[in-house]
Amino acid sequence: MAIHAPQQARETAADPADPALWDARRRSRRGWTITGFLLVLMMISWADKAILGIVAVPLMRDLGISPGTFGLLGSAVFILFGVAQLAAAPIANRVSSKWILLALCLVWSIAQVPIFVFATLPALWFSRVLLGAGEGPLAPITMHAVYKWFPSAKGATPAAVASSGVTLGIVVFAPVLAWITAEFGWKATFIFLALIGVAWAAVWFFVGKEGPYTSIREEHRIEGTTPAPAEEHALSAADHRVSYWRSIATPSWVLSVLAAFLGYWTFTVAMTWLPAYFENVMGLGTQQAGSLIALPAIWGAAATVGLSWLTERLARRGMPSRYSRGVVLGSAALFSGAMVLAGTMAAQPVLAIVCFMFGFGTAPATFALTYLVVAETTTIGQRGAMLQYSNAVLSSGGLLAPAIVGMLVGSASSAAAGYENAFLLTGAMMLGIGILSVLFINQQRDRKRLGLDL
Repeated sequence: MAIHAPQQARETAADPADPALWDARRRSRRGWTITGFLLVLMMISWADKAILGIVAVPLMRDLGISPGTFGLLGSAVFILFGVAQLAAAPIANRVSSKWILLALCLVWSIAQVPIFVFATLPALWFSRVLLGAGEGPLAPITMHAVYKWFPSAKGATPAAVASSGVTLGIVVFAPVLAWITAEFGWKATFIFLALIGVAWAAVWFFVGKEGPYTSIREEHRIEGTTPAPAEEHALSAADHRVSYWRSIATPSWVLSVLAAFLGYWTFTVAMTWLPAYFENVMGLGTQQAGSLIALPAIWGAAATVGLSWLTERLARRGMPSRYSRGVVLGSAALFSGAMVLAGTMAAQPVLAIVCFMFGFGTAPATFALTYLVVAETTTIGQRGAMLQYSNAVLSSGGLLAPAIVGMLVGSASSAAAGYENAFLLTGAMMLGIGILSVLFINQQRDRKRLGLDL
């Protein structure tokens, strides 16, 4: 337990640019401002990914693209996704998050240009591959940036707010992109996203800033607390370097990242194929089908923030993170899988849509929870790189899912049968990893084995 030292008066004027010297209220206010901007950035990122599903039917018709080819095109954004994250991992601990995020956003905007200039299948391939290279490092860099603005006990909710951009991006942009597609054609949607990215980058140039919480000792110094003598050994252990391979080999890392891998698979299936399913199987129009994808996204935003808030509340009540984070993560995956299976087997279209809303929508809530578990398997100083390595693995679910679903749909006796097979596979995998995660994620055990808790 930390012993609170007398609060020292901090002369902000001595170095007004250093957030460590600000008063707590100003620092928190700026942290939430940064969180808000990163939320918007995540929204833009996922709008970039979801656009292909929204324009799927007119795009496939105009360019003569088969379901199999479209599935591969949906996977194209993830070809360099993991490679970019591995390349960014050593940079994440050394270069300011502000400049990395600015560069990434500009790459996304540039990636949209070939589509509306050439409007050909090769242009689409090039654009989606470049987009993936730019978006790959985003989520872990965003989490790392948010964590540095808040004490460790208060970081789960802000990180979840930023992570909810995964789903809020669909909520906000899907109806807009569907309307633009219906009114101005599918190429106009790519122009719109390019302009939005440039606008965000211009404002971030002036607003972006690094947070001061860079280690556990620095957190004690900023908060005006002094570790109790019994904590000194634990603090030394928590800040010593641990082999990345040893962290990756822990059951907590393996299961949490696998849960997020399948969560990524599940949500990518929804973003890439669910609008086409609504249009081709349920017979809805392009604008209505594109707008309906906002339903799982709305629930996903609520689930992401709500579950992370729950983990923070349970932790404040003294519950070990094995339960407050691990069991919550596993339960979310289990529920997601069960709802996808229920929606696939539902006889009524309305019931299927409701089940899909909960099933596909809960899947992205696993991302923020997984980042929390992964962060416990390493030190704060190594966290940026570890999050990149972890995200490189879990995001590969987005590389495999669209292509495999495309194969299942293209090879089935009917489109309806192909979608049913794909959704049954997706739901069963999520259900299985949820059960395993509830039973076997245990950060306290793994941190002791790594020497992080003495």
